Amino acid sequence: FLEPLPLHVLTIPNVSELISGERRIDEVREIEVDELLGREPVEPDQELLSSCIENKVVMVTGAGGSIGSELCRQIIHLNPRQLILFEASEFALYSIENELLTLLQAAAIELPKAYLIPVLGSVQNQKRLEEIMQRYKVNTVYHAAAYKHVPLVEHNPLEGILNNTFGTLYAALAAKNT
Repeated sequence: FLEPLPLHVLTIPNVSELISGERRIDEVREIEVDELLGREPVEPDQELLSSCIENKVVMVTGAGGSIGSELCRQIIHLNPRQLILFEASEFALYSIENELLTLLQAAAIELPKAYLIPVLGSVQNQKRLEEIMQRYKVNTVYHAAAYKHVPLVEHNPLEGILNNTFGTLYAALAAKNT
């Protein structure tokens, strides 16, 4: 609700720092994104990423979602041979494909026509997952297809179980079988 407004979210020192005199109440500062994680950030292992992505055929399930699309944005900079965008939503798939093509064009990166492969499909369909993984000889799968909005899933628990639990199982089995 507040996101579009020109507001800054600030934080003050914690109570123990104020009581000890270590900090003053007027020492306010903007909140850093890392503070919202609730844990220490984990830095990516560049060697592992390179070995799993560079010159490999990479598939991202849920490619049009919030996490999947960010994975795709990062993967294209790590030189995969092909990037398979696997997504159940036609509009989300269309959007992420166009965004990635624009990013590649802006970076003046010329790639073969079959570099980005947009694939409509659901992780609830193991046969479809296997068919795509076999057809494109996928080396690495990043599984991001999941319902992540907790209140919606709480109102639709069966769909949450089918998609998040069984979809993950089917993605893992498809990867294992190919």
